[in-house]
Amino acid sequence: MNDFAFLLSLTLKSSMAVLLAAQGEVLSERAGVINLGQEGMMLMGAFIGYLVGYLTGNAALAFAAAGLVGSLLACLHGFFAIRLGANQLLSGIALSILGAGLANFMGRGFIGKPGLRVGEWPIPVLSDLPLVGKAVFGQNALVYVAVAVTVVMWFALSRTRWGLTVRACGENPTAADAMGAPVVRTRFTAVALGGFLSGMAGGYLSLVFTPGWKEGISAGQGWIAVAIVIFSGWRPLGALAGALFFGFLSALQFFSQATGYNVVPLYILRILPYVLTILTLSFAAALGRRGRAPAGLGKPFFREH
Repeated sequence: MNDFAFLLSLTLKSSMAVLLAAQGEVLSERAGVINLGQEGMMLMGAFIGYLVGYLTGNAALAFAAAGLVGSLLACLHGFFAIRLGANQLLSGIALSILGAGLANFMGRGFIGKPGLRVGEWPIPVLSDLPLVGKAVFGQNALVYVAVAVTVVMWFALSRTRWGLTVRACGENPTAADAMGAPVVRTRFTAVALGGFLSGMAGGYLSLVFTPGWKEGISAGQGWIAVAIVIFSGWRPLGALAGALFFGFLSALQFFSQATGYNVVPLYILRILPYVLTILTLSFAAALGRRGRAPAGLGKPFFREH
């Protein structure tokens, strides 16, 4: 594999976890609910995915368990934020702290133990294409799932009646309720599905990207996912672009280590994705992308009787 194909492969591998988490956050926020618990949901998804894979050796069960625990944590956030009308920012941050604490506590005895490693799943014919075939079509199955989720998310939000309802609940829940939309149920569904994707993102980290369990395995990617949602203007395809940008910056350090090209010091490459994400977010905010946020984002809804 030449250098270009190698870097492309690393970029795709490095961007998929943050892509899944970002799509989950896009769905939640388009319904009007901010969920800053991404980091906690990813860490719990990573640990539970690792644990189920370690105990059963079944990759499908491991990914399903990772997604389910992310969804359960998201429902906890939904109970406080949607049912009780609690401050969504505080509830999300508390969820992130809770998830990280639980994962680290339960995972202490498993640090260093080998877990299930889910290998690559090359697509016949396409993976034999010259130059980019193996890099693009020789990835793990969850990479294809993450891309498919992005397309489905775009189609569902922009081309379906359900997506219109989700967006209406995020823009003006009172008007949506007056039109007969089930605002609470729609918001809960969006939050739960978003949590499932975040849990899957964690499972990708512990089963595919860096198989095994270690504390802080998500390395702040949950917070990066939230930043990417703002950068993308709350659009699924924009989140894909943001995730690939983050993945490319992350891939540069692995590429440098593997090839010995040390044009930029390694410690700079390690912090580069986070620094540039903050700068990009600031630039996007200066251009007014924040104006694209759903009008009802973060606002509780209570039906008037």
